[in-house]
Amino acid sequence: MKSLVPLLALLAVAPLHAASTRPNVLLICIDDLKPVTHSYGDPYAKTPNLDRLAARGVQFDRAYCNQAVCGPSRYNLMLGSRSTSTGLYNFGRDFRNVYPDAVPLPQYFKQHGYTSRSIGKVYHVGHGMYDDDASWSVPPYHDRVVEYLLPESTSGGQLTREEAYFGNIKSVVPHNQLVRGSAWESVDVPDNAYADGRVATEAMRRLTEAKAAGEQFFLAVGFARPHLPFTPPKKYWDLYDRAKLPLAANPNPPKDGPPYALKKIGELNQFAQVPEQPPLTEELQRTLIHGYYAGVSYADAQIGRVLDTLDRLGLAANTVVVVWGDNGYSFGTHGDWTKHTNYEESNHIPILFAGPGITTGARTQALIATVDLYPTLCALVGLPAPTGPQPIDGVSQVPVLRDPKTTVKDYVYHAFPRPRPGQGEWLGRAIRTERYRFVEWKSVRDPAAPADLELYDYVADPLEAVNVAARQPEVVARLLAMLASHPAAKPPVPPAQ
Repeated sequence: MKSLVPLLALLAVAPLHAASTRPNVLLICIDDLKPVTHSYGDPYAKTPNLDRLAARGVQFDRAYCNQAVCGPSRYNLMLGSRSTSTGLYNFGRDFRNVYPDAVPLPQYFKQHGYTSRSIGKVYHVGHGMYDDDASWSVPPYHDRVVEYLLPESTSGGQLTREEAYFGNIKSVVPHNQLVRGSAWESVDVPDNAYADGRVATEAMRRLTEAKAAGEQFFLAVGFARPHLPFTPPKKYWDLYDRAKLPLAANPNPPKDGPPYALKKIGELNQFAQVPEQPPLTEELQRTLIHGYYAGVSYADAQIGRVLDTLDRLGLAANTVVVVWGDNGYSFGTHGDWTKHTNYEESNHIPILFAGPGITTGARTQALIATVDLYPTLCALVGLPAPTGPQPIDGVSQVPVLRDPKTTVKDYVYHAFPRPRPGQGEWLGRAIRTERYRFVEWKSVRDPAAPADLELYDYVADPLEAVNVAARQPEVVARLLAMLASHPAAKPPVPPAQ
C-alpha cells in the first residue's frame, strides 16, 4: 500500500490533459443544501437529477464546509482559503480589501484560457457584499434570491427585510424595521416564474452559445433554493406529505456544551410567521421542513434541465461537473434552526464530482472540505496547482476521484465566530475526523483567556447529545495538537466603512 502513495501524489499534481483537450467545468452551487438527496440516503427527498449525477461520478459522503454561512463559505470556495486564514468570517467584508491581488478560482481558469461565466448566486451578493468583476470573462447574470409573487407575502407589496438585505437596497427605514416577508409561498406557476427557473434557462442558453463558439468554458451556476424564503412552485410542495417528514431527532442542547455555541432561531426571525423566541409549534416546524424539501426538489429539477442541455449538446463527455452545497441546515436539532454553528447539521454538505477521468457510480468516505475544490478542479483539468497570493488551504482530491477507497486527509478544519453574552465575540475552531468533532472556543477580544472545549463522539453519540471533552483528555490532546499545527486564526476583518 505504501508504494502507491508517491504515485497517487504524482497523479494529484501532474497535468492530466494538454491545453487543447482540457475539459470544461460546470460548477453548480446550491444555497443551504444539506445532504438530503436520495443518493445520500434520505428516504423522503425527491431528487432524481442529483441522483443520476451521483451515479455518473463520485459522491463524497463526508464533505464539510469551512464555515457554515453563505457569504464566507463562498469565499472559502473561490479563494481556496479558510476563514481562519483570511479573517473573512462575516458579511459586509470584501476579500479584495484583504487580498487585492487574490486570484479566485474562476479568475485562475480565465488566466489559463477558459471563458469564465457566472449565472445566478455564485458569490454572495447582498448584506453589503458584491460580485468580483475580475473573476469573469463577461458580466455575471444575477437574479433575485428573495422573491415573492403574492402581495400578501409582503404585506401588500412592501419592501421586506430580506429583500433589502439580499438586494443591497438602501432604505430610509433601517432594514431591521422593514416588514417581515412570508417564510413561504406556494403558487401554481411555471418554474421560470421564480429566479431559479430563469437561472437554469440562462445557463442552458450560455451552454448553447459555448458549444456554437467552440469555447473552453468555466461556467458557475448558482441556485437560491432551498434557501429561505421557501418559494418553489406549488407542484414541488405537492411531491411531499408533510405529516411524514421527520422532526429533529434531538431537539435538546448538548449536555455540558457551552450555551453560546448554539443559535436557536436566528435568520428565521426575519420572516412573518416565526416567533421572536422559541419554541416553534409542531405545525410551523412541519411547514418549514416541507418548504425546504420542496425547495430541494425545485432546485433539483433546474439542475436536471442544465444537465439535459449538457447531454443534448454532446458536452458531457468533456465537462467536469461539480455540485456543492455552501453549508448545511438544521431543522431544530439542539433547538437550532438553519446554520451558523459548528455542529454537524450546519457543516455537513453534499459534494459530487462527475466527468472525464472520474470514477463512476462511487461513494467515498474520504473527508473533503470546501477549500479542496479549487486545487482539485485545477488538477482534474491539468492546470498548475494554484499558489495564491491568497492562502491556498485546500488539497487536491484527485487521488480519491481515481480510487474512492483512498483518502488524502485525516480531518477537516472549520470555524465559526459566535457572540458570548458580556464577553464579545468568541471563535470556535473545529477539527472533524471520521469519528470526532473537537471545538476550541477562544475569546477574540482576549485570546489568552481560558478556552471552552467541546468533543463529540459520532460512533457513541451521533446526535451530539453530550459534550465529552472533560471525559476524554487523551482524545482532546490529540485533536488539540492538530489545531495547533495550523497558524493562529486571523481575527475578524472589520466591516467596510
